Amino acid sequence: MICIANAVIDCMKILVLNCGSSSIKYQLIDMDKDEALARGLIAKIGEHGSYIRHRAGGREVVKEIPIENHARGLEVMMEYLLHPEFGVLKDPSEVSAVGHRVVHGGSVFVKPTLITEEVIKKLKEYSYLAPLHNPHNVAGIEAAKKIFPNVPQVAVFDTAFHQTLPEKAYMYPLPYEFYEKYGVRKYGFHGISCDYVSRRASEFLGKSRDDLKVIICHLGNGVTVCAVDGGKSIDTSMGLTPLGGLMMGTRCGDLDPGVIFYLAKNADLNLDQINEILNNKSGLLGVSGVSNDVREILEEAKKGNKRCILAIEMFTYRVKKWIGAYAAALGGLDAVVFTAGIGENSPKIRSMICAGLEFMGVELDEERNEKAVGIEAEISKPSSRVKVLVIPTNEEKLIAVETMKITKNLEGS
Repeated sequence: MICIANAVIDCMKILVLNCGSSSIKYQLIDMDKDEALARGLIAKIGEHGSYIRHRAGGREVVKEIPIENHARGLEVMMEYLLHPEFGVLKDPSEVSAVGHRVVHGGSVFVKPTLITEEVIKKLKEYSYLAPLHNPHNVAGIEAAKKIFPNVPQVAVFDTAFHQTLPEKAYMYPLPYEFYEKYGVRKYGFHGISCDYVSRRASEFLGKSRDDLKVIICHLGNGVTVCAVDGGKSIDTSMGLTPLGGLMMGTRCGDLDPGVIFYLAKNADLNLDQINEILNNKSGLLGVSGVSNDVREILEEAKKGNKRCILAIEMFTYRVKKWIGAYAAALGGLDAVVFTAGIGENSPKIRSMICAGLEFMGVELDEERNEKAVGIEAEISKPSSRVKVLVIPTNEEKLIAVETMKITKNLEGS
């Protein structure tokens, strides 16, 4: 048995939390059986119509419950994990450790880290770099510490996987003192997903990750394209903050910096207003005027909505460009991998991205592509020199693995 602080653990059950601005995704994973015992979503926190979707034992329950903040959200989660009908725990003490997804670790946190009060303080300092994410990650950590005061908690960082970027890739062409004094550089995000997916891609292809050059297209409400060479991130689309890179659900991605000054002068907007527009009112939502959800935009595009057609064309064109750029950066390419909500579930988007890439060895099999929705699959033709894969991401599993590594090191302490 493992003794950690005041908890005595017969088996390793790790609770993984991914706290967003108005949601909490969770999984309880039995590491000994390599099995997710339960998973769920707390949604619309602090909004009308907040609810929990909880799955365990092959059954799912959805219930609308007033959930005013993350602390209450975790209380509701525990009620269902302990529920006599839908639960999988008899007592909270069965949880061996808690692993948290944290978006921004800056230059300080370059690997999974045991959470202490000093760590929480540092994470709060980095909130300005990821204002849509880090404050809510920290809120989840503080709430979890109250529920599990004697259980070790580990932060696993989205930025950590990208610490292997070379200096030429992560530096910005600004006065060097901004890097030295303020840490202004590219950090990259969705690193947990990119790490997991690149591992699965090597297993799927039956090749060592050390020998593969892979481009990961993490396409969700947030979007990352990442170049992975030999299992290491060598370049990635997001930058200092999750606002940079590609066009996203509500975020603009890269644009001419002069746009900010132009808007400030001519639209009479202050920096806070511009920041709100670039983060929450741009991207697919801003162009389409309909939604940040690709499914809704595609439906409207079918009806002839010109702005929705434009939004889809802009989105896929930009991903295609990044694939070409990163193939050049890698000096070759073995596979393109689609993951996350859009990447896993939208054959139309994948088809539009791959169209025109035949010159670099990408040959999509449209029949395979149409069938690959939410499943792991190869969607390229057998003759394709560059393999095209769909691999559902599982950030929670990788967070659990990293959390277990750190927790094991505490045995006997």
